[in-house]
Amino acid sequence: MRDFYEIYRYAILITLWTGCFLTFYRMGKLRLLQRLLQRTKSSVDEAARKRLLLSRSKLTRLEKEEGFWFFLERQLCYGGLLRRFPFLGAESFVLLTILAGAGCFLAGAAMGGLMAGLLGVGILLLAEWGVITLGKAMEMRAVNENLMKLLDFLGNYSVTAGDVVAVFSQISKFMDEPLRSALERCCVEAQTTGDVGMAMLSMAERIEHPQFKELVRNIEVSSRYSADFSVLVQFSRRSMREYLKSVRERKSLLREAGINMTLLLGMSVFALVTVNGLLETSVWNVLFYSIPGRVALGIVGGITFLFLMQAYRLES
Repeated sequence: MRDFYEIYRYAILITLWTGCFLTFYRMGKLRLLQRLLQRTKSSVDEAARKRLLLSRSKLTRLEKEEGFWFFLERQLCYGGLLRRFPFLGAESFVLLTILAGAGCFLAGAAMGGLMAGLLGVGILLLAEWGVITLGKAMEMRAVNENLMKLLDFLGNYSVTAGDVVAVFSQISKFMDEPLRSALERCCVEAQTTGDVGMAMLSMAERIEHPQFKELVRNIEVSSRYSADFSVLVQFSRRSMREYLKSVRERKSLLREAGINMTLLLGMSVFALVTVNGLLETSVWNVLFYSIPGRVALGIVGGITFLFLMQAYRLES
């Protein structure tokens, strides 16, 4: 009996010691993971800070930003994602995409094999591209609808080089997104750094709309050499009216081309259905399961894709 209690005590001691060891081992792994996350976050923040400084330097020298990270940062900014999620920089977006892609691949591979995993990654990338593209189109449309209102407000104020930031601050309250956030950020940056010209150039880079870029850059130049912006505002109004007129004409042409394309596709389907009823062999089998049929489908798909890409260019 005494031997049994001795064994029992040693077993309890070993169990407690093992539990303590595993607890501290787990805490060490968590600390290691925490340090790794902190180091990753610091690296991402440092890369974003260096890219911002380089971007400001290039703006000062009127040089165009090049490289994958600058391009991705612009797309996220033009799509409105950086405004809605300020923490989402280019590096953070790529890191989240890698993690989400790994999750999609593992989930798809577990359910349907390697091809299903690759398909899941492809769907994720396509969804991200669609979100950015849709966001850019919505931002462009919103700027189109608010740019004339911005010019009207600028015309109502006696804007001079000294109070342009104050006027932007007052006008921003009446603007819709993304112009409201762009104007507010420009005012905060100008008041913080004291460099009004750099603040306006940075604001122009955050909006994709070409007319807005031209307007802000003209205001920045005029703020250094002129005292009154009334002539600039009048010229910008005429330019904006011509731009909106060309946009309406392009949309009219796009609408007409879309109707014609839809009619052609509908007539092609109707012709195939008619021929399928006249022949003994199924047209659909020939179309989907033979080499000539697949080539024809590929040609039609390619033409449709090129049309949609051209429509997207005209729309933007």
